[in-house]
Amino acid sequence: MDRTEFEPLALEHLDALYRGALRLTGSPEDAQDLVQEVYVRALRFHAQFQAGTNLKAWLFKILKNTYINQYRKNARNPEPLDLDDPAIGLAAAGNPHPASSTGPEAEVLKRLLAEDLEKALSSLPEIFRRVVILSDVEGFSYREIADIEGCPLGTVMSRLHRARRTLQGLLQKYAKNI
Repeated sequence: MDRTEFEPLALEHLDALYRGALRLTGSPEDAQDLVQEVYVRALRFHAQFQAGTNLKAWLFKILKNTYINQYRKNARNPEPLDLDDPAIGLAAAGNPHPASSTGPEAEVLKRLLAEDLEKALSSLPEIFRRVVILSDVEGFSYREIADIEGCPLGTVMSRLHRARRTLQGLLQKYAKNI
């Protein structure tokens, strides 16, 4: 497949890659940068993509590897924070959700659940968080996740089970309210 055929097919997965990157990074700006880097790499190595296989899974594998490489690089060379930067205060305050017409009690519960769900996801070890995002958010099959993660199918199933059990424990208080 040549580059002119590959580009539009790859762009069809832009939204899914951005959602996955946002879940991994927790920052819209970092997610945009990560997705841009993924597309640069995908276009550079498009000849390695095997036509007839799952392009979305291939792109997510690039996303995972790029994220891990950037994480390692940043861990070795952390960027100092400017504590006087007002953006840091806004990021710490969180992103308020727009009001809905479901009533104030439901809106408060929805906002608390969203915040607690994000905290619970963030508290998971990285390998567990990735499989939850790939399975429950992006809708990949266990086999596709195994290909993306480069591990056996049983390992994916085990990680997903452990991650869901941990999330269930962390979010148990909401189950009682339903």
